[in-house]
Amino acid sequence: MLSSVLIANRGEIACRIIRTAKALGIRTIAVYSEADAKALHVALADEAHPIGPAEAAKSYLDQDAILRAASVSGAASIHPGYGFLAENAAFAEACADVGIVFIGPSAAAIRAMGLKDGAKALMEKAGVPVVPGFHGERQEPAFLKEKAYEIGYPVLIKAVAGGGGKGMRRVDKVIEFEEALQGAVREAQAAFGDPRVLIEKFVSAPRHIEIQVFGDTSGHVIHLGERDCSLQRRHQKVIEEAPAPGMTPGLRARMGEAAVAAAKAVVYTGAGTVEFIADGSKPLSDDTPFFFMEMNTRLQVEHPVTEEVTGVDLVEWQFRVADGELLPLKQEDVSLKGHAVEARVYAEDPDNGFLPSSGPLEAVRWPKAEAIRIDTGVREGDSVTPYYDPMIAKVIAKGNTRDAALDALSNALGNSVIAGPRHNLGFLKALADAKGFREGRFDTGFIARWMDERGDEPDTGGEEARALAALALIAQEEERIAAMMAARSNDIHSPWAANDSFQFGGPRAHGLALAGENGIETADLRWEADGTLAARAHGGAPRLDASVVETADGLIVLLDGRQWRFSRPNYEAGDAEEGDGVVRAPMHGSVVEIAVKAGDQIEKGDRVGVVEAMKMEHAMRAPVAGVIEKVLAEPGAQVAQGDAIAVIAGGD
Repeated sequence: MLSSVLIANRGEIACRIIRTAKALGIRTIAVYSEADAKALHVALADEAHPIGPAEAAKSYLDQDAILRAASVSGAASIHPGYGFLAENAAFAEACADVGIVFIGPSAAAIRAMGLKDGAKALMEKAGVPVVPGFHGERQEPAFLKEKAYEIGYPVLIKAVAGGGGKGMRRVDKVIEFEEALQGAVREAQAAFGDPRVLIEKFVSAPRHIEIQVFGDTSGHVIHLGERDCSLQRRHQKVIEEAPAPGMTPGLRARMGEAAVAAAKAVVYTGAGTVEFIADGSKPLSDDTPFFFMEMNTRLQVEHPVTEEVTGVDLVEWQFRVADGELLPLKQEDVSLKGHAVEARVYAEDPDNGFLPSSGPLEAVRWPKAEAIRIDTGVREGDSVTPYYDPMIAKVIAKGNTRDAALDALSNALGNSVIAGPRHNLGFLKALADAKGFREGRFDTGFIARWMDERGDEPDTGGEEARALAALALIAQEEERIAAMMAARSNDIHSPWAANDSFQFGGPRAHGLALAGENGIETADLRWEADGTLAARAHGGAPRLDASVVETADGLIVLLDGRQWRFSRPNYEAGDAEEGDGVVRAPMHGSVVEIAVKAGDQIEKGDRVGVVEAMKMEHAMRAPVAGVIEKVLAEPGAQVAQGDAIAVIAGGD
């Protein structure tokens, strides 16, 4: 077995690799940027080395810095995780050049599958079905627009390099093509350093089904079943599961054979995923058509659901194959048991276009249950920074049936506590409970349709949250007064000084009465052992489970997977400006485009500029009509959430 491994990554995947490596007796070496000096993966590793500033380009993407850390630490191998350098052929070669084992496929395999146009041509030769489209070299906008017209709308513009939905745009009408192309090219350049794109026919009602493959150095390749990743928002996976709902043995065999053929075509070793689009316009059958999308030459974010239904530790297999061992199973030995589902918990604001959020994690608590697995890279007290992907954790649930797994997931999401940055716990729970998804009637467009059907949901829980916040402040004030009275009496044993909730006749609690749709709901508000306040319904009232977490400037109330932040009033601050004519940055990020100049006439909703964060672009639009009075930012500038970008005069 390999003696040591340097994990060239961060966050939850670095922590996950470290756990398996330690179980195998492998010495673990972490690397960290200035922003991650106190991160969980640094604390878990046997040793850790700094590699540069917070910006990924100057740290986690700096090959020389990582190889220097490997040399200093005497690392026998490097595991790239996913993202960053995981699919970088030059880095795999650089590792080989200095005698370090790269835990992943060969540089040749990475190159063969790294560019979508070349990969599709290779798959056609291997007999793997591909989506109709243009995968050629020419990149002139007019030529690409012509090709899109020939293919027939709707089409997808996709970055030739990379994946993860970055550099991808769906175009439904010819009039939308040019703006979509510009955005895809910019995003592809920012994310992958390669602006080239390809054009594909958009498959209606597509099911995104991927096959986990594994190969060893002796040429053996098997697959470990499929994962359904169709629950997506803007091409970003949200909830994944294994096996795919409605999958038939015949279709699994066909897709598995195609995936193995794809892997063998590039002499693949290690863990990889072959992604397919299947026709989801009707229930899956043995004859359902499917098409090759791409191959990810690395471990996938959603790999835990495969582990849960196969009983295989995929990271352990990666280590063993990299050390020259044969695959421990043959294809006929692979079986799927039960059902597993994974939800990606992100620091993002579902009420504000899912914009990334950042800041300190005031409270983080996960439910403990046999059916639940939490893969995370953060702890309470850590911060979500604007420099990296804002994933907080992956919540994985397993059950004997799909319904049991989804029930466990829903309960886990509802009982998780995250206070601080905005997050999507409530959104994920509602999605896990959505009727169409539960019934298996979904495709990659499901979330968009489901959100349209829900419309602008009322601020459910807002009344309860405000009441809880007010009552919590009262409770805090009572504790402060009690402590003050005890101090004045000079008696440290005074019962007025106690704040442990002890009293005869039951725990100290404050009564809470709330008017709701079902009448008056009553509950007690009391201090919990972890220092938070919790409301518990009683007397047969509808269930109300909530927590109140104190912050430096106020309170955070958590209820039904959502959070409300309340600040203590600052009466010295004066009235804030309304700022109706001010275009503000929606998040921390970098300005990549300013589309206006002083004196321009602009209509409400017109694009003023584009800010890029987490390698994704977000348009900034005019909140009112008027004339651009001044522009306060320029391309390349770093901005914080709320920074003024431009001022519009004459708006209402």
